[in-house]
Amino acid sequence: MRGTETEERLQAWDAPIICRVEVDLPGWMKQLTGQADWEVYEEAEEDECLSFFMRLGKQEAAVTLYHNGYALVDVDGEALFDGSLTTGTSECAHLSYYHAESGEPITLN
Repeated sequence: MRGTETEERLQAWDAPIICRVEVDLPGWMKQLTGQADWEVYEEAEEDECLSFFMRLGKQEAAVTLYHNGYALVDVDGEALFDGSLTTGTSECAHLSYYHAESGEPITLN
């Protein structure tokens, strides 16, 4: 019985998963810059990421969210964030994981 349990657990790690990133962009930009009312004026989608171009007055920002949970935030040429989005990094970001084949959510401990 124990061998079967171990095999099932190993097979579960071999299954493809989907990582979904949800970010409250205006809230996150306020958290990073201390300024509210950022506006998204353009979006771009590529195979590995989504990019959002934002402005507040004369300031411009680029937010790139990679499908693996990594993110880059640049405001007027200055990098404000370069790292993984996790619950500990920002209260404005949330990552969810799903089985690619079934769509069932995966709960990580």
